[in-house]
Amino acid sequence: MFEIMRNNLIIKAFTNTAGLADLSLRDWDLLVRQARAAKLLASLYARLEKTRLLESIPEQARRHLVWEHAVAARHTLAVQQEIILIRRALTGIPVILLKGAAYAMAELPAAQGRVFTDVDILVSKTQLNQVEAALMLHGWASTHHDAYDQHYYRAWMHELPPMQHIKRLTVIDVHHAILPETAALHPDPHKLRAAACKLEGYDDLKLLAPADMLLHSATHLFHGGELEHGLRDLLDIDSLLRDFGRNPGFWPHLQARARELELTRPLFYALRYSASLLHTPVPQPIIDASEAPNRLLLPVMDALFCRALLPDHTSCNDILSSTARRLLYVRANWQRMPPLLLARHLFHKAFLSPRER
Repeated sequence: MFEIMRNNLIIKAFTNTAGLADLSLRDWDLLVRQARAAKLLASLYARLEKTRLLESIPEQARRHLVWEHAVAARHTLAVQQEIILIRRALTGIPVILLKGAAYAMAELPAAQGRVFTDVDILVSKTQLNQVEAALMLHGWASTHHDAYDQHYYRAWMHELPPMQHIKRLTVIDVHHAILPETAALHPDPHKLRAAACKLEGYDDLKLLAPADMLLHSATHLFHGGELEHGLRDLLDIDSLLRDFGRNPGFWPHLQARARELELTRPLFYALRYSASLLHTPVPQPIIDASEAPNRLLLPVMDALFCRALLPDHTSCNDILSSTARRLLYVRANWQRMPPLLLARHLFHKAFLSPRER
């Protein structure tokens, strides 16, 4: 299964970038389509520019990459400006940036070419009302007006309902944890906030500590069920591991931190698939010591993730791809809520919510 996925054109593009110079125009046409479906065109531009191969590819393909690079560059500037405005709105409130916003502001390699749709922040649960009120005063409003959705987020989830600015239409997700309180895993948000690092140049903005940043990325991908851009998120993990892993002390600390935060299983999947598919240089003893599922379950998870992590494009899908994505979505919901609460939620969304619209 791994070999089939590694032979996919989009995977080969990021693991053997030098080989792209030999692709035919027809191959480039397909690669551009796959990369666009995965939201990785700008990342591919960054990879080619870094390896000084940009000028060696056909002009027809290069035009697409250059355009997406320009869009990504403008996006990064817009995100940085948006975070300054969020910072002003939340003056005096400790804020931790998450995911793409954190990568962009810290100028991590993972930010190169990365485009994302919202800004994620982490705050203390005790300050949620204060944060929400401050954002509303500065033009943000909830995007979920259904009473049940409001209750769902506020009672059970790990974040407020997404908020969108009424003029700029930018979206902010305000988290108080990285997993729902009803989930089977319970990473302590107090520990995440306590270990957070100051963002250089800013007194009131922080980032998760390196190990925590990696664990959050792994948890988001392998526990969240949203795999539309799974390959992009796996490349984030690959980039973070390569960057942070240059410090030898990072690896044992990552393992210990995963145990402390109850995130050993998401870490196992992150290490397994990034090493197997993207050739991430993970020390083998670290993978061997990770918490793997049992021998019967692991081949099933491999079959599901190796399909779902590829772009949702006809050239990447097989007859089981859509089923794999649906099963992983069901798995994520199962992990998010206990059975009775999940049944109640699904019944309401399937039969009651449509009637209330």
